[in-house]
Amino acid sequence: MTEQHSPTRRFWLGGKRAAEQDRFFREALEPLGWQLGDEHDWDAGWITGMPDAAQFRRVSPARRINHFPGNAALTVKSRLHDSLATLRERIRDSHGAHHDLARRLEFFPHAYVMPGDYHALQEAALANPDQRWILKPTNASKGKGVRVLEDVAEAPLAQDWLVQEYVANPHTIRGHKYVLRLYVLITSLEPLRVYLYRQGFAKLASEPWDPEDADNPFSQLTNPDINALNSSAEVPVEFIDLERYRTWLRDQGHDDAELFARIDDLVALTAISAVDAMRSRTAEVGADPRGCYELLGLDCLVDDTLKPWILECNLSPSLGICAAPETGGRIEEAVKGGLVRDMVSLIDIPGEALSETAETEAAEQGPDVAARLVAEAEAEQARAGGFRRLLPAADPERYLPYFTLPTSADLLLAEGLTGHSLPRPRLQRRHVVELVDEERLALYDTRSGRYYRPNDTAALTWLLATEGLDPDAIAEELARATTEAGVPAERTALRHDVWSTLHDWCRTGLLCQQGLVPPALAVDHDAHDQTTPVSPSGRAMRLSLDGLQWSLEVSSGPALARLTTWFGERLSPLADEPASRLPRLTVLRESGGYALAADDWLLASRLTLAQLAPVLTAHLIRQAAMPGRPVVDAGLLVTPQGTGVLCLLPDEEESRLLMQRLVETSGGVLTRGVRLNLANPETAEPLDFPLPGVTDVDSSELPEAVTIRGMLLPDDESGAGEGAFTAIDPLGALGALLPNCLTGDGQALDAQSVTLLSDWLATLASSAVKSGPGAPDADSLTEWLITRVEPDPSHGRPAMAKG
Repeated sequence: MTEQHSPTRRFWLGGKRAAEQDRFFREALEPLGWQLGDEHDWDAGWITGMPDAAQFRRVSPARRINHFPGNAALTVKSRLHDSLATLRERIRDSHGAHHDLARRLEFFPHAYVMPGDYHALQEAALANPDQRWILKPTNASKGKGVRVLEDVAEAPLAQDWLVQEYVANPHTIRGHKYVLRLYVLITSLEPLRVYLYRQGFAKLASEPWDPEDADNPFSQLTNPDINALNSSAEVPVEFIDLERYRTWLRDQGHDDAELFARIDDLVALTAISAVDAMRSRTAEVGADPRGCYELLGLDCLVDDTLKPWILECNLSPSLGICAAPETGGRIEEAVKGGLVRDMVSLIDIPGEALSETAETEAAEQGPDVAARLVAEAEAEQARAGGFRRLLPAADPERYLPYFTLPTSADLLLAEGLTGHSLPRPRLQRRHVVELVDEERLALYDTRSGRYYRPNDTAALTWLLATEGLDPDAIAEELARATTEAGVPAERTALRHDVWSTLHDWCRTGLLCQQGLVPPALAVDHDAHDQTTPVSPSGRAMRLSLDGLQWSLEVSSGPALARLTTWFGERLSPLADEPASRLPRLTVLRESGGYALAADDWLLASRLTLAQLAPVLTAHLIRQAAMPGRPVVDAGLLVTPQGTGVLCLLPDEEESRLLMQRLVETSGGVLTRGVRLNLANPETAEPLDFPLPGVTDVDSSELPEAVTIRGMLLPDDESGAGEGAFTAIDPLGALGALLPNCLTGDGQALDAQSVTLLSDWLATLASSAVKSGPGAPDADSLTEWLITRVEPDPSHGRPAMAKG
């Protein structure tokens, strides 16, 4: 039963949005007499975000809404990658990795979804050390959370993060990185009709692109919401419309027509990759697809070879004016206003084309379905304004092989528009095992493990399809068999059932369109999409620290590579028999991240690769503590005179640079960890734990004991001192030292020990030191060491070195 409408046509503006998102939609409809409605009374819905499923069940050709159920297959970053990767895998299975159909799909960077793909990401990073990576939230907008990863091991283990290959060779405009914003309109799912707007924008980063400045969002990112925050830029947000952009390309000697032909191909293939998910979800929700449409903002990066790469598809793309009038704002307003007016006309929201009743009557005229499809498409094209139709294409055979299985409507419309018949698709087995018992057929999906028992009609459909008959021919065979059995065949319904059944099997991967090679042979996927695991031999490794040894078992190639870099020569191969006599450390892979165990005790879990070595080192440093002899987990500078300086500085790049300068200035060595003797704290035992980022030290260079004379703490910049050093009182020094003071049993120090430490710290030269801007130069460090730290000659020479 048709839902009643109010006499006045009303539009509903919904979702979380700013008023600017509605402006052009209102301006297109209000002059036609439309009035503002609400979620209960509407004929056209303009929703930022997604409406409730119940609203989708109200749509019809006369009540339109600006979304399709299932659009997340395009608009969620991880789902977009899955859609495209699934399409590429299917084409490679059917045609081979080096076929032109497969090569045309090389336009999206490989991506890994956290936490499930964490280990695959680390294997890929280990196999491709020069590859850089960018971190993105899977379902956020306006550039929130996007950054280039300095170290892929730091990828988060939390849900909803995606790590993507970073395209490191972007094309630039006046030295600035840019991304093209393209506007894509999907007006129909069956048949699939897709349009691209003639205008759009190049969105520029506000600072020149610098491949080494990964932490600078104004250089690396082009999102206007981020660049608007760049107060130092003369032009923080700049938009160049596509017409001017193409003129500029030609002026630079580039072939803009070739680039945009590749962009057209990219857009069309991206839409095809998601059409199954959208069709399926639309049916599941109970929405009439004729009442839905989708406007997408597709972001495309162009590299320095003028190859386009899809980065993301944005749901409800921003229609606000981002740029200042003089830097593209005026043309931005004109483009976005024209975009919405042309979209409203193309979709026929005013309702000037066929009425709902007329469309329903036309749909019921089975023999005329092809003529109806063509009439609808041509009428839509006549209203297209600045939109160009990409699908159906002028050459439909260029795209039909990419469909999981084109529908009958896809083929009929393509034939009607081109004026010639097209071959029906033939199918081949894919991920399936056929099991036959007498005259019964069963199918086993080798990917999902699902087991199917098709009925007699479906079994015959399967056998005919795998023998090479196309869907229409299968329908005719079934109709003939039904008639011969004395049952009149309803050919239209039977044909629909055959196409639907075959489509389901193709969508689940049991079948695919026939290609050039059998699926069993099409496994030559490019190395670009394959991870080359770098795995250890499985033998235990010997870890030697502070005169102690452990057996370290690591089954992950990336983890072993990371630990080897961290520990250096302290980690070496170990025979099986000696391994059994040593304390055992084990690194285990979890579904997301790593776990660390000592013998049968779990020390930590859900560690990123970047956290693994520091957590292991912190555990082993604690093991170096003895009764009455706690360990201070901090950097320790040992000067040639045997004097020690504790460096309680944060694990940051600026601090590491400062400590490296301290080593070079003093001529000493730097290690991590020192064991105190509470009976005589002044004389302490240096440990040889690694301090990555600072020159490594050979344990033989360390003396057996040092006299600690000074301590450096980070300057919190709250002190009044103007120099690089600020004196710290003993209580302040004690407060900084205690969190780094470890006991073997993990218990806090007792009162007597704390008192002893406090008395000892009163004898040290304790200073807060600036790092980064304002950090001391070599002369200042030398002066501080000479005047505050160096011992008087009566202390003599340092003790003999270890070993």
